[in-house]
Amino acid sequence: MVDFVRRWTRRSDIPMRRLVDWLGVSRSKFHSWCERYGQAYGHNGSQPRDFWLQPWERERIIAYYRAHSLGGSRRLTYRMLDENVVAVSPSTTWRILREAGLLRKWNGTASKKGSGFHQPLLPHEHWHIDMSYVNISGTFYDMLVVLDGASRYIVAWDIRPSMTERDVEIVLERAKENVPHARPRLISDNGPQFTARDF
Repeated sequence: MVDFVRRWTRRSDIPMRRLVDWLGVSRSKFHSWCERYGQAYGHNGSQPRDFWLQPWERERIIAYYRAHSLGGSRRLTYRMLDENVVAVSPSTTWRILREAGLLRKWNGTASKKGSGFHQPLLPHEHWHIDMSYVNISGTFYDMLVVLDGASRYIVAWDIRPSMTERDVEIVLERAKENVPHARPRLISDNGPQFTARDF
């Protein structure tokens, strides 16, 4: 705010007090901002910081973790409090252990991200089927769309007052009639209509 007012005072030759009045800020408030400009924010008093932790506290946390590494950082923190080892927050314990390289992942298995689903290369290999609500003149209807995975071509669609497994079957039959030679893999969100026994 101080930079803004000073910049526009220089550019426009409008007095600073007039700009402050136009912004709806009291002059005393603006002058207190000018006095504090460039200083560290200390309005709410001193806040605890990570660097206030003593080196001996860090060493105790790491040593305690190495002796009792069965639990997580939260459980370790409360055990240290109970045994009068050191008094820190669970987040501080976690941060110190992470910096020391002592934390292990809960799940040590490799991620399978990117190795599961492969996009189809040819039309009608995959058909994606999904439903959505459509508001028509204040009334909500169900819209079902069958979409080709490769070309994004809409194979079949329908709007119905309700969407049961029977309605899904009708729309899929219409899609099969439109492309009779196709033998696609159906991909859905496994909603109740798609997991019903009839479907």
